[in-house]
Amino acid sequence: MPLPVHHMITSGPRPVAPFSHAVEADGWVFVTGQMPTDPEAPDAPLPEGIEAQTRRVMDNLTIILGGIGLALENVTMIRIYLTDFERDYAAMNETYASYFEKGKLPARTTIGVSGLAVGALVEIDMIARRP
Repeated sequence: MPLPVHHMITSGPRPVAPFSHAVEADGWVFVTGQMPTDPEAPDAPLPEGIEAQTRRVMDNLTIILGGIGLALENVTMIRIYLTDFERDYAAMNETYASYFEKGKLPARTTIGVSGLAVGALVEIDMIARRP
């Protein structure tokens, strides 16, 4: 089996820790959890509210997938981390679902956490598969 391929997408968000945007092994692509930072203005304040932060995170994930020739249709599993689960779960779900074709959602786990990097309200990671 060949060694994993490590991807850093130049148009993607600046990493907030030491990691690759994605690592690919045997057709599987593991995308690192993304924060709601703006790739074009990485030092700008985070968007306000869970809807805006969820959109920014999903857009960042889409940039990373596109940078390696994939799209959200290739995603098989998603994990979502929320710092205020009770308050933000419903609104995050509504924004999140708008990125997928109805009835074609990836498997998913959502976890409440006590904190996230850069003071974010949401972080999302994913696993995709090459066709």
